[in-house]
Amino acid sequence: MKFCVYGAGAIGGLMAVELALAGHEVCVIARGAHLQAIKERGLKLLIDGGEKVARVAASEDPHVFGPQDFVICTLKAHQAYGSARSFAPLLGPSTAVVSAMNGVPWWYFYKSGGRFEGHRLKSVDPDGRQWECIEPQRVIGCVIEPACEVIAPGVIAHHALKRFTIGEPDGVRSERVLALSRALGEAGFEAPVRDDIRWNIWLKLWANVCFNPISTLTGATLDRMIGVPALLSLCKTMMFEAKAVNEALGVKVPVEMMDRLLAAAASIGRHKMSMLQDLERGRSLEIDALVTAVQELGRLTGVPTPLIDAVLALVQERGRTAGLYTAPGAPRLPEEDNR
Repeated sequence: MKFCVYGAGAIGGLMAVELALAGHEVCVIARGAHLQAIKERGLKLLIDGGEKVARVAASEDPHVFGPQDFVICTLKAHQAYGSARSFAPLLGPSTAVVSAMNGVPWWYFYKSGGRFEGHRLKSVDPDGRQWECIEPQRVIGCVIEPACEVIAPGVIAHHALKRFTIGEPDGVRSERVLALSRALGEAGFEAPVRDDIRWNIWLKLWANVCFNPISTLTGATLDRMIGVPALLSLCKTMMFEAKAVNEALGVKVPVEMMDRLLAAAASIGRHKMSMLQDLERGRSLEIDALVTAVQELGRLTGVPTPLIDAVLALVQERGRTAGLYTAPGAPRLPEEDNR
């Protein structure tokens, strides 16, 4: 099958290498020094104590590649919004777009059922650009679990986990989602197909809505946020606010999953959250899909989120003063080179 990984950074690079070595035709969209390194030396993946190298076609211009079977979007949410119009050359009549990003996705209310069916989220798709250019009927949802980072241009380090949970927005076990699951499995990943991908989105969001902004505001690593009682209490309160929002939307995640989530986070230890890493490296901050969207959904459903609101205001201002954040709908910051 033909795969284009749009944004061959940490997660995208991991997927591109393994899919290519499993025998699929893989191309990647990247920029800057990262792109140049991929062209010259291929994509290198450090994993399980060894290394793998895949020679993949790479370009900044999607017109070079033409229509694909699957486009895997591993950009950050605000980068995906900015790049939406450039997806067009990659999209044939039956191309599926795998939304492998953190946070609340722009297509959240596509085939969701209920009173908000078709509602468009201003926090992640202010003018409906992704809805119109990419089109929600192409989307396969994907919740990413691997921990990876770009450690040098063209070099990805994989630290833990190999699961990508996938699902159609309407929960149907379609031919395309099953084909994607098989391809990812052949590439060495776990790729379970879920009949309610929004359940998995919210479970991961419980962690992202608090750990990322708090780490950005305090500099705390994951072990500190779990181990310091005041920070843990803050995290739990934000999680419970998010839980009230997802329940108002009809997504029921058992409360005991919170303890499992916190235990899993504690086991990771001194890990810097991605938003803190971006702050330290001078990269634009992914605030809106992780936090602003939860606030927007709370207001949409009439669920108060006072602590999320307070932390959001603080982290947005932190991002603005660092020159790394602009509000939804405002002119976007320049994209980073390593996508």
